[in-house]
Amino acid sequence: MAIYVMSDIHGEYEMFMSLLEELELSSEDTLYVLGDVLDRGPSPIEVLLEMMKHPNIIPIAGNHELMALDCLDFLMKEVTEEHIEELDEQVVDDLLLWQQNGGMTTMEGFYRLNKVEKEEVRDYIESFSGYEEVTVNGERYVLVHAGLGNFSPKRALEDYSIEELVWSRTDYEEMYFPDRYVVTGHTPTQAIFDNPNPGYVYRKSRNIAIDCGACFEGRLAAVCLDTGEEFYQERE
Repeated sequence: MAIYVMSDIHGEYEMFMSLLEELELSSEDTLYVLGDVLDRGPSPIEVLLEMMKHPNIIPIAGNHELMALDCLDFLMKEVTEEHIEELDEQVVDDLLLWQQNGGMTTMEGFYRLNKVEKEEVRDYIESFSGYEEVTVNGERYVLVHAGLGNFSPKRALEDYSIEELVWSRTDYEEMYFPDRYVVTGHTPTQAIFDNPNPGYVYRKSRNIAIDCGACFEGRLAAVCLDTGEEFYQERE
């Protein structure tokens, strides 16, 4: 029984399936996916549908899921003249923001679903948690997509807003907790200043960064929290 973490799949279905095969994930194992399953890559809906088959895959929300949720109810409606007339400024802004951040692949895949499938996918995304806490071999971990915005050691985790958890980037120079590791995605390790090994898992000050830029010609990474072992898949 092992616990794994993965993040920022971004629609890279083939890499995701190859990495699952490499992990040999059994029903006794648990895989936490730290958000940004959607957008950018070619097959985000296929990734979601695969995740939905596995109750031992625990999804955590990323900013791309948040952007999608702002739009999916509108996309579920039948496109009619009346439907178009209902578009208010906020809906238009949400759709534009999502599209500008790689949302087209998710929209296209979502449109191919039937009505029941659309509802199931929307409900699944809505069920993503803001963060998770786990203890493995006596070590405590906070699992969150982006970081802890407006951090204070006096704040309880449940007091952080979803926006603070999915948009605020981690400061990898800061040790947030002396007794816990913070595991994040969101910031590709290629973009971390002074990182001696860009494109691979980055560890510093009790921070573990696991977004290795799968959708930016990088790698999809997973870490086993039981052993610290790192697993990688690259685009073929």
